[in-house]
Amino acid sequence: MAINSNRQNTKRMNNEFQLKAYDYQLPEENIAQQPAAQRDQSRLLVLETAKKDLAHTRFDKILDYLRPGDLLVRNNTRVFPARLIGRKTTGGRVEMLFLEYPGNGKPDPVDSEWYTAESLVLVKSSKRPKPGSTLIFCKDMKAKVLQLRQDGKVVIDFSYRPGNESSLDHLLARHGQIPLPPYIRRPKGSTPQDCRRYQTRYADLTGSVAAPTAGLHFSDHVLKKISQLGVESCEVTLHVGYGTFAPVRTENITEHQIHSEFAEVSPETAASINRAKEANRRIWAVGTTTVRTLEFAADNSGQVQPINQKCGLFIYPGFRFQVVDNLITNFHLPQSSLLFLVSALVGRKRLLASYEEAIALGYRFFSYGDAMAIITR
Repeated sequence: MAINSNRQNTKRMNNEFQLKAYDYQLPEENIAQQPAAQRDQSRLLVLETAKKDLAHTRFDKILDYLRPGDLLVRNNTRVFPARLIGRKTTGGRVEMLFLEYPGNGKPDPVDSEWYTAESLVLVKSSKRPKPGSTLIFCKDMKAKVLQLRQDGKVVIDFSYRPGNESSLDHLLARHGQIPLPPYIRRPKGSTPQDCRRYQTRYADLTGSVAAPTAGLHFSDHVLKKISQLGVESCEVTLHVGYGTFAPVRTENITEHQIHSEFAEVSPETAASINRAKEANRRIWAVGTTTVRTLEFAADNSGQVQPINQKCGLFIYPGFRFQVVDNLITNFHLPQSSLLFLVSALVGRKRLLASYEEAIALGYRFFSYGDAMAIITR
């Protein structure tokens, strides 16, 4: 699906496009290091554009803002243990982070017990490995360095031996770590709790190196209550890449090169969304990844089309939303592309004012933090 440049209204005040206009001061103690004791017990800030004041409640009260007939769209991607710790053949320690799921392996033509897949990774070690060198993670997983790119990324030939009783997913689960964001401090690596909580309850299709964190607040109880309320739910897929953490380095935010990620909207989901739009029912997106997927899949008439391709849609103020009415999201990093996206929906000044109030009231920010509901209709 091609990005329609006409959907970006460039006749905006210059300040809307200045990176510094999206900065805010966040005390370190507001950065959540652990999830809430229970998924649905995190705090919820509600911003209704038709009302002046914000509402402060708890996430399980999201039911108070949903109506029978609403359509809730969520991202069903599953985070995989993308971080591997191993060693070089010289003995030095090495840490490797997959930037995409390496699940497209093919049998090695020389030894059919092994599968190989060319992958793009980040490598951390005392000395950068040279092309042709081998990295060993366990007896059944290794990698050969093919190319060192100028952007710091490394192309490898990843080899794994699943055996008769295992699979790549089992190998990664046994030997890998959940790739938590850099602002969550885990000196000893991810924990068993992270394996459970840095994953939505409806995660299904493996492929992400970062969780669609707005979905982390949904418990089985809340999901059941939403269904009983008469809210329809459907799913899209966007595999979140490491680029979601990439800093914006251009002073004019419109010059930022957004990352691309695999997205899929099934014919059934597209039909559900289009029926809801035709009936003038409200469409809720769970998370910015869902927003990007839905708006990317919309054609010039606003109809959502089935897609199965890379999504490189960059949403910032001036964007004309064609699908999403309301958004459930987390609090995002200063000067980030995700902050631009939410600003496009609610307005930069109002969003930053709500962040200021949230900080003053001790809300917890970022991936393991509290939630925000933005209601435009």
